[in-house]
Amino acid sequence: MKAIILAGGLGSRLRPLTKITNKHLLPVYDKPMIYYPLETLCRAGFEKIMLVTGGNSAGDFLRLLGNGRDFGLRDLNYTYQEGEGGIADALRLCENFADGDRVCVVLGDNILEDDIRPFVKRFAAQPTGARLLLKEVPDPERFGVPTFEGERIVRIDEKPSVPASRYAITGIYFYDQRVFEYIRHLKPSARNELEITDVNNAYVAAGDLEYDVLSGWWTDAGQFESLHHASTLVAAQREREQTLPVQARH
Repeated sequence: MKAIILAGGLGSRLRPLTKITNKHLLPVYDKPMIYYPLETLCRAGFEKIMLVTGGNSAGDFLRLLGNGRDFGLRDLNYTYQEGEGGIADALRLCENFADGDRVCVVLGDNILEDDIRPFVKRFAAQPTGARLLLKEVPDPERFGVPTFEGERIVRIDEKPSVPASRYAITGIYFYDQRVFEYIRHLKPSARNELEITDVNNAYVAAGDLEYDVLSGWWTDAGQFESLHHASTLVAAQREREQTLPVQARH
């Protein structure tokens, strides 16, 4: 299985900060934002990682991350998304990198407490399909929101004004090789973007979508409030870790 971090886009909701840099290079407490998804994937054991970026600051990722050696990687792959074509459009650029393998996709502004290794193992045990990570949130209308029938997801709505549940589809997705075929058949949304929600609904329609619910904290960092919230969560976690006995930190 390979991993992909999507860190393109113009970060318009964080202007004027993003007038001079990519959103994913902004600080979250004591590290650049992009460190968090990269560290999450490395902890989960991924060795082949592709980073999709864009805009005028793409070269800054190379200067910051280099070949990934500081994260224990032998190499780190890069590709470039022109404009803002949406999450699915960015993922489309990684088909050659995936080369028929399954992929774990993480949005570059997603920061979470949980170790994702158990979810990687569950997806690896799935015969086919996709797996999404959910989190109960106070503001689901900001995200893709699942509708449930019993324990099964039967539909996902993007930023609904009246959410069908209190759960957000977090920006952590697992897909089999069919994802790129689904993307090829997408039509641009009203935002003129290829929507990842449409990809997920294709798996729903195929009856091949599973999910897990995160137990620890999770946030995106794509707007001022959530960027500040992310720093607060990370700072609190650092403080807790410093008060634990050494053996309890491992």
